[in-house]
This record gives sequence, C-alpha cells and structure tokens, in this order.
Amino acid sequence: MQTIPAFRLALVLLATFFSPLLSAEDWPWWRGPDRNGVATGEKGPPIQLDAKKNLLWSVDLPGRSHGSPIIVADSVVLAVADEEKKLQSLHAFDRETGKPKWAEIIHENGMQQKSNKKASWASSTPASHDGRVFINFVSGDAAWTTALDLETGKQLWQKKICDYQIHQGYGSSPAIFEELVIVSADNKKGGAVIAFDQESGSEVWRVDRAKMPNYPSPILLEAAGKLQLFLTGTERVTSLDPRTGEILWEIEGATTECVTSTVTDGKHIYSSGGYPRNHVAAIAADGSGKIAWETKDRVYVPSMLIKGDYLYAVMDSGVGICWNAATGEEMWKARIGGTFSASPILIEDRIYAANEAGELTVFRASPNGLDVLGKSKVGDEVFASPTICDGRIYFRAAFYQGNQRTEKLLVYGE
Repeated sequence: MQTIPAFRLALVLLATFFSPLLSAEDWPWWRGPDRNGVATGEKGPPIQLDAKKNLLWSVDLPGRSHGSPIIVADSVVLAVADEEKKLQSLHAFDRETGKPKWAEIIHENGMQQKSNKKASWASSTPASHDGRVFINFVSGDAAWTTALDLETGKQLWQKKICDYQIHQGYGSSPAIFEELVIVSADNKKGGAVIAFDQESGSEVWRVDRAKMPNYPSPILLEAAGKLQLFLTGTERVTSLDPRTGEILWEIEGATTECVTSTVTDGKHIYSSGGYPRNHVAAIAADGSGKIAWETKDRVYVPSMLIKGDYLYAVMDSGVGICWNAATGEEMWKARIGGTFSASPILIEDRIYAANEAGELTVFRASPNGLDVLGKSKVGDEVFASPTICDGRIYFRAAFYQGNQRTEKLLVYGE
C-alpha cells in the first residue's frame, strides 16, 4: 500500500483542520492551498501557451493592479485599483466563462501618498474562507482589512490595521487560520500583525511591529513539527503562535526590507531579502536560532519554491538558481531572461515563471541544470504572480498600443 510522506501528511491534516471547506481544485489565498506556491493535482496547464488554442477566456480590467487572482468555488476574485477614478475595489468573475458576477468599491479617493513606480494601489491578493472573502488596501494614511460576502460582494465589515506611511508600496495579503483572518502592515510609523475574527471583525490579538518599511505577507507553515506564523524583515525572523499571537521565537538575521514569502522543508525555513543587503538563508524552524547556510544572492521580490531536497528561485535579475536545501550547495545558476517581480509556481516537476515583459518560461524543477520546456508571450507586462489550479493558469497582464495601456485577466488551459 502506498504511504504518504510524513511531512505531506501533516500538510493534508493541517489543511483539513483549519480549512474544512477547501477544495483541491481551488486556489483560495496568496501562494495557493499549502501557502508555498505549489499547485495541487497532476494535471497542469499547457507548457506552451497559444492564444488561438489555449486561451479559454479573457476580461478587461480597469486601472493598474498587481494582486493575484484567487479561485474559489465558481468564482475568480481579484483586487483592482483605478487611479484615474480614484477607486479601490474587489471584482468577481464566473470561473468557467469570465462573466462578471459583482464588483464592490472598497475605498474612494484614498490614493494620496507617493509610492514606487513599480508598485500599485492593489497589490494584495484576497483570501477566502467559509463564504467570505478578505482584502487589504492602503487608503489615506492607514492600512485596512475588509470582509465581503463571496457570493454577492456585500461588505460585511472593515477594520483599520494601523497607520501606514508608504515607503515603496503595500502588498501584504491576508492569511486564514481557523476562525481568524491574520493581516500585517509593517511601515515607518510602526506596524502591526493582527488577527481579526472572520465573522464579526473583532480584534482577537495584536502584536506591534518595529518602525521599519517591510512588505511580506504573514505566512502559515507546518515546520519543526508544529504550525507557525512567520514574518520576515525589520531585521528579524519572527515565529508566532497563530492562535494567540505569542512570539514562539525571534532571531536577528533578516534584512530590513523583505518582500518574499518564506517556504519550508519542515526542518528549515528559507528567508530572502534585498535591502540594505542581499541574502538567502536557511534558518532552523525549531527556534534554536541556528542558520544552516546563507548566500548573498538577490532574491528580493519573487518568492522561492521547495521541491524535494532542493530550493529553487528566480532572481529579480532574471537568473534561475537551485540550491541543495540542506547544505546551500549551489547546484546550478543560469539566465532565464528579463526582470522578475512575479513569483514562480510549481506543479509536479514544472516551474512556471513570468517576467515583467510578459514572457512565460516553463522549466523543469531539477538539480541537474536549467532545462527549459517552453516559452510563451502572454502580454506586454506582468507583475502579478500567476495562479494555477484545475489544469488552468490565470494571468493578470497588461497590453500596450502606443501609450495606451489595457489590463486583462487571461485564463489558459487545454
């Protein structure tokens, strides 16, 4: 009889425990079902994308936004920012046809601060659970979390996370745990990570954070035999108890500003940052403070991936890299091409990575070298991480005709 590896079994039981309504064919929050950028199932999207053969549907989107779509039940949901109309909103489309289901304005006239030209006013990815959907935005001088009804888009509650001073931008996405939605907003005014009750919006716990700019989302992972909530950056790597907010352990070692969401092999978590220094580090997840290995590679914005005994990354500069996850030995490093902001996605032994110029490269997750399986042009610009589930890949891409920019949601499959 085939047995399930202990670590994978733990993830399955964990998902069942705090996400009882989660379907294997959904992508309900940032970085997917297991929060690690790995798509479930054996059937993946085509390796070579052809708009005439593989484009199932597309819809125009207003404005300019970098948040990824989520896929829940029969809906595709994503955040939108229209700078011309000064609106931040959430939109839902029918999963099969792309037909609009609802669009709900969350904030008006709140885009008041200056931000990095690569940032957007809708860079967070929604999270959905138990018939609700949650989204974070910065509006005015604060960061906010809003809860909506998944089916109708009706706003259920809205809560302030904390005052927020934009340094580069904001893109922290909500995390779901049991009856809680956990959010964060690190910034120069003093950040916070907060757990709100999903139904009422009442604050269950709060942990104040350092007065430093920082960008990762809170990420829940099973590591060192227990569930932990990880936050990197502000010159710390922090592990919290997601039920109470209690700090389980905290060490120095991360850079001031991080963007990526950490991954784990069960023993270590893998942190990366890009300001004021570049680093990738393997940190013991048991709270011992031990750093197994560290490099000076720049993996600042795209999150990394674990496959078996190996850690994979696409560097911001367009270079792919593979390390032995236990030792840090560099197995290979090779140029893919372009500049990357979107995080790659793994399904089976294939990694899908889209650069800022809208070029998708599919390569094999192998320690033996860069093995490119296919290349496709999906748009003129891609900053949002793609979503893969149920044999389809969902892109938020922009197209240009002269100076005229159009943003679309594109869905490819067989």
